[in-house]
Amino acid sequence: MDPSSRMSYAAAGLLSTAAGVAAGHLAAALTDPAASPVLAVGSTVIDLTPTPLKEWAVRELGNADKPVLLASVAVGTLVLAGLAGVVARRSARLGAVVLLALVALAGALALHRPAARPVDVVPALVSAAIGLGVFAASVRSLRTASATATFATALPGSPEAVLAARASRRGLLLGAGAVAAFSGLAAATGQWVIRTGTQIADIVLPRAAKPLPPLPAGLEKAHAGISALRTPTDRFYRVDTNLVVPRVNLDSWRLRIDGDVRQELTLTYDDLLAMPLVERDITLTCVSNEVGGKYVGAARWLGVPLMDLLDQAGIGTKADQLLSTAVDGFTISTPLDVVRDGRDVLVAIGMNGEPLPADHGFPARLVTPGVYGFVGATKWLERLTLTTYAAKQAYWTKRKWATDAPIKVSARIDTPKPFSTVDAGQTVIGGVAWAQHRGIARVEVRIDGGAWQTARLGPDAGLDYWRQWYLPWDAPKGRHLVAVRAVTKDGDVQTAVRRTPFPDGSSGIQEVVVNVS
Repeated sequence: MDPSSRMSYAAAGLLSTAAGVAAGHLAAALTDPAASPVLAVGSTVIDLTPTPLKEWAVRELGNADKPVLLASVAVGTLVLAGLAGVVARRSARLGAVVLLALVALAGALALHRPAARPVDVVPALVSAAIGLGVFAASVRSLRTASATATFATALPGSPEAVLAARASRRGLLLGAGAVAAFSGLAAATGQWVIRTGTQIADIVLPRAAKPLPPLPAGLEKAHAGISALRTPTDRFYRVDTNLVVPRVNLDSWRLRIDGDVRQELTLTYDDLLAMPLVERDITLTCVSNEVGGKYVGAARWLGVPLMDLLDQAGIGTKADQLLSTAVDGFTISTPLDVVRDGRDVLVAIGMNGEPLPADHGFPARLVTPGVYGFVGATKWLERLTLTTYAAKQAYWTKRKWATDAPIKVSARIDTPKPFSTVDAGQTVIGGVAWAQHRGIARVEVRIDGGAWQTARLGPDAGLDYWRQWYLPWDAPKGRHLVAVRAVTKDGDVQTAVRRTPFPDGSSGIQEVVVNVS
C-alpha cells in the first residue's frame, strides 16, 4: 500500500466516517434511535421523495424498500467521505471541513424531525468527535508513513530505513483493522439496543368484557394456498415511513385527547387496561396495495372503543377531523363523520391475543374499519386532536392524498399463483375478498373470458373482515386466463376500471395466467 496515494487517503476518509456513523448510531440507540445520523438523513429522503417514486418503491421493493434506501444513503455518504479523504491529501483542514459538513447536515436533520428534542443532536456530536478524531489520526499516520517510505527510498541500502518503512505500513494496516472492528462492534451494539429497547413480553392483557367466540376453521386447511382466515402477526403487512420502530417507555407514555373538546383527557397505559375492552375482527388494507397485492391482513384486535374516549372528552361543534399523532410526530387525519357513524373504531392495545408488537404500533394504535390505513390506522399513538382540515393538515394530506378514502371492493387470487403450472384435472381456484364495513355477498370467477361463475365462500366473520372463497376447477391442458371479482352485501360489483393507488386506492379486476400441463 502506498501511503501517499489517493486510494490510501480515500480509505482514511471511509474508515473515519464509518467509525463516526457507528458511534453516532450507538449514541442514538441510547437516547432516540431516530436521531441516528444515517436514519435522520434517510427519513428526510423519504419525506422529500415524490409520490410516484414512493409508490414504485413499495410496489417493486416491498419490505426491502427501507433497507435499499438506507444502503443508498450509506453509499452516498461513503462516496463523499472518500472524497474528503482525497481532499485531505493536499489539505487536511479542508478534508475535515467536508466531513464536518456531512455530520452537521445529519445533526440538523435530526433536530428538524417533528418530535425532535435538543438531546437529539448528541449522536451527531458523537459522530463528529469520533469521526474527526480518527480522520486526524489517519491523515497524520499516512503522512508519517509517506515520509518514512521516502526516506527508505533515498537510502536503499539502509536496513534501518527498510525496517522503519515496513513497521510504518504494518501500523497503518493494524490501525485500519482496529477502526473497522470498532465500527462493526459499535453499529451492531446499537442495533441490538434498538431491537431490545421496548419491553413487551411481561405485559399481560386483560380479557375483553365480552370475548368473541374463536374464529371458525378457515378454508386454508382444506385448500392449500388460500390465505389464512386470521393473518399470523409475524406475517401481517407493515407499510410506514419509519426507518426505525419508535421505542416507547410505558412509564412516561400518555395518550392525550385535546382540541375541540369540552374536557381534555390524559390517559396512561394502565388507564386503558382498566377500561372495558372489546374484541373485534377487522381487516386492514394499505392504500399502496395494488390490485391483487399483499398489503392487506386480517386480525383480532383488543382495545377501547374510540367513541367511549371521545364521549368522555366531549366533542365540540367545530371539528371535522380527528388528527392522530404518533410518538415520533407523524400525523394522520380521519374524517370525524367516519369516526362517529357507528363503525367499530378502536384504540387497540392487543393483536391476535397478544400485546401489540413494536412493529405494529405498541403501545396503542388506531384501527378504523372501512378506510385505508393512511386515514385511520395510526401506529405508536400518542395524541388525538379534534380539529378541522382548514386548521391542520396531516402528513399524507400535505402530499395531496385523499382526505376520505373508503376501501374499495376487491378480490384476490391466492392460488394458483400467476404464471404457475398445475396438473390437469381437478384443482381449486381460491383466495380472499374484502369490502370492509360493507361485507362480501358473492365472489365470481371467470375463466378464459367466459361467463362469471359463483365461487363458494368461506366462514363469515363479520362485515369488517375479509372472506375466503374457492371454485373447484376441472383444469384442461393449456394456458388459461383466470379473473375474479367481488360483490358487496349492498349489491356493489367490483369495478373493472383500472386505477393506481394514488390518491385514494387502486381499483380493477385481478387476472392471472395459469399453465396447465
